[in-house]
Amino acid sequence: MSAAAHGPATLQELLDREAIRDCLLRYCRGIDRCDEQALRSAYWEDATDCHGAWNGSAAGFIDQALTKLRQGGRRVHQIGNVLIELHGDAAAVESSFFALQATAAQPERETFLCGRYADRFERRGGEWRVAARTVIYDWIEERTRPELKQDDAALFGARQPVGTAAPHDTVYALLRAVRGGA
Repeated sequence: MSAAAHGPATLQELLDREAIRDCLLRYCRGIDRCDEQALRSAYWEDATDCHGAWNGSAAGFIDQALTKLRQGGRRVHQIGNVLIELHGDAAAVESSFFALQATAAQPERETFLCGRYADRFERRGGEWRVAARTVIYDWIEERTRPELKQDDAALFGARQPVGTAAPHDTVYALLRAVRGGA
């Protein structure tokens, strides 16, 4: 049972939950921005990932995903409805996701996915990361959107800047500035 079922959460439980949420969001940044460092930081080195057609090591999933993602395209992942059940240095985490995807090879073909990440998180050396992930798919819509073939200037118009891969996305300039130019 989760700590919340037994009474008020301790400060450490709240910190653990926030660390797990932060890890989930690093994964989304890693996928959406092709940020290898952020993506790898979400998983333990020996983690596994059952991710649709991929079922194997998380490192293998990351390698094959980055190869495809670096070819271009558009993608957005959103996390919501995060339910965390803590058990010492392990946690069962169910996170709902929404994902919109269009590949560089077929920019006009939009895929909308909804599902859940069923994750076993482990705390090692005080840090929480995914040790095992299974992606559960609950919804899919695929449609043709010819306007997505347009370049960014035509598609977004005055809505600038647009999202790009790491390290060129605007968020990385913000991070460098806040971190003191590091």
